[in-house]
Amino acid sequence: EIFEPIKPSKVSFYSCGPTVYDYAHIGNFRAFLTYDILKRWLEYCGYEVNHICNLTDVDDKIIIKMKQDNKSLKEVTEFYAKAFFDDLNVLNIKKANKYPKATDYINEMEEMIDKLIKSGHAYTRSGSVYYRVSAFKTYGVFSNMKFDEMIEGAGGIGPNQRRGFDEKDSNKDFALWKSLTDQDNEVFWDTKFGKGRPGWHIECSAMCCKLLGPTIDIHAGGIDLVFPHHQNEIAQTEAYTGEKFSRYWIHNGFVNINNE
Repeated sequence: EIFEPIKPSKVSFYSCGPTVYDYAHIGNFRAFLTYDILKRWLEYCGYEVNHICNLTDVDDKIIIKMKQDNKSLKEVTEFYAKAFFDDLNVLNIKKANKYPKATDYINEMEEMIDKLIKSGHAYTRSGSVYYRVSAFKTYGVFSNMKFDEMIEGAGGIGPNQRRGFDEKDSNKDFALWKSLTDQDNEVFWDTKFGKGRPGWHIECSAMCCKLLGPTIDIHAGGIDLVFPHHQNEIAQTEAYTGEKFSRYWIHNGFVNINNE
């Protein structure tokens, strides 16, 4: 496949970064080393690379860690973000141009979600907002998912494990905004949808669009992110912008030791 960036000699590059609730492990850094090699090669070839790597600093795992350690959201995320950057230095990984934090882009997420609701690609239920997968006709093509061969609920987990009851139109629909529950402690933002916090997938779309534009050259992540994360990013971003989200995708594999 011939690489042709949107702008000659310039490359817009977004890579999924860490969720800062614990120390990154060797498998995580396999990904960041892969992107480092890619970026160095592109620069060697004469490209100017604008690299964005996000930090997920609001997430279910972070809230659990807050309760375990009796610390605030900021205390947990800043501690593990610093540890992540220290490890990048040890590995001599070149820094991205920017490491945006999800919590700094709540307004952009709110704007994106609002437009998706107005276009019919999303709907509200009990203060939460869900993406309507059926409204995006090519959903599943990128990840090669054949939904007509699957049985809903076969995994034994209900359609909304977090809330404990069924409020989605379809099991395939995913959360863009999660309404505040007792589980969330004090982690919430007050928006036009009500008090709550963003779903994981919308975070990357909002940051990527804000910092790199509606269409980027390269999006990278681990092979485990193909579905659902990257598939959901494509669906919500392209429904929002009306344009192709990423021209090229790169996914790194797992670190396997002793066949594990």
